[in-house]
Amino acid sequence: MDGGDVPAACRRPAVAACGPVSHAVLRLARAHRMLTGQLLREVGLRPGQELLLMRLWECGPQRQSDLAAEFDTDSASMTRTVQRLERAGYVRRVPDPTDGRATLVEPTPACIGLRRQVERVWADLERRIVDGMTTGDQQAALAILHQLEENLLSSPPEQTAGTDR
Repeated sequence: MDGGDVPAACRRPAVAACGPVSHAVLRLARAHRMLTGQLLREVGLRPGQELLLMRLWECGPQRQSDLAAEFDTDSASMTRTVQRLERAGYVRRVPDPTDGRATLVEPTPACIGLRRQVERVWADLERRIVDGMTTGDQQAALAILHQLEENLLSSPPEQTAGTDR
């Protein structure tokens, strides 16, 4: 059964009617992540790894702890990500010359060579996501996405749904 055979009511759960924008954002994020994963696998990466590499390309060697903070992840998860990239030959870990307790992650020559491939993946993603949109449509979409992000980031934590105080 393909997506065309699924009744509309089953494609969007009834509870999503309480948050149609949130549901649309979720679906978009999932589709983007799936396509990103497919394209990145072609160059030997997993989603998210390219973001870490972009950071190294732009900023040079980084403390592993700073990378964990930058990507809002725990140190164990960052260690696993760095280890995978290290095994692939894209990064190396070296002692931080200014703090012997810290480790720097730096790009290898192979990583520098990978940059063009990652740029092509991102250009392909952009081409696909804006296909059929005018420049004005793209600018409007960006403005709306920025507003949605700002709304979420500036929204104070509130009472959890379903609880009474």
